[in-house]
Amino acid sequence: MSQQKKIGILGCGWLGLPLAKHMLEKGFFVSGSTTSASKLNLLQAAGVKPWLIQLEKDRIKGDIHNFLKTDILVIDFPPKRKEGVANYFPGQVRQLIAALEQSPVKNVIFISSTSVYPNNNSAVDELTLIDPEKGSGKALAEAENFLLSNSKFETTVIRFAGLVGPDRHPGRFLAGKTGLTGASNPVNLIHLNDCIGIISAVINHNAWGKIFNGCYPEHPTKIDYYTAAARELHLPIPSFDLEKNSYFKIVNGQKAEEILKYRYRSKI
Repeated sequence: MSQQKKIGILGCGWLGLPLAKHMLEKGFFVSGSTTSASKLNLLQAAGVKPWLIQLEKDRIKGDIHNFLKTDILVIDFPPKRKEGVANYFPGQVRQLIAALEQSPVKNVIFISSTSVYPNNNSAVDELTLIDPEKGSGKALAEAENFLLSNSKFETTVIRFAGLVGPDRHPGRFLAGKTGLTGASNPVNLIHLNDCIGIISAVINHNAWGKIFNGCYPEHPTKIDYYTAAARELHLPIPSFDLEKNSYFKIVNGQKAEEILKYRYRSKI
């Protein structure tokens, strides 16, 4: 009888906890971390081995050594919206890498964002030169580089577009806002179910050392999409200044379809 495969999920939040439940259903032993002691019981009740782990720029609080006694690690915590994020988040990841180098982890999945791509008024894919504009995007790009260049383990980076799903209904994103720009810009979004599906497909295909975008293949305009989404919830529809344009990008998520044989299932 083969040994049960182990997976650790660093950051059991909006995506991490549903992912943990999915991996449990697939027969994995799942360890999950949180930064909040009040959430430990929630993880345990879901069948996840709970760990209280806090990554800081210069140290790690919690028993990271035992948490990392796993086969696969999913890193799923975003850069905090704070001043100096471009330096703080890479510092957190450097602390984690130092611990990973002393662990049995061989495969890592790093959850990144399509914010690492520039708004170049055209399509972007995994071969596009990344050129993030915001501090959080710069932080993710640097963290990606740290992880991908480390030879002690193999990292696959998944860059997700804007996240929609439970508690993130797009009807609330822009409801009632006025003077919005980029009415004709395409939207780049992905549903929680497809996020989990792509992560699972990476594991199933042993697709390590790669970069994938995760983005639903349809790209309606902002004005059409967010107007319909607000109406669906009976919220005030957003108002766009049709005279003001803004830069955009169209995220191509076909590589996941081609290499992982994945089919996007959940409409945005």
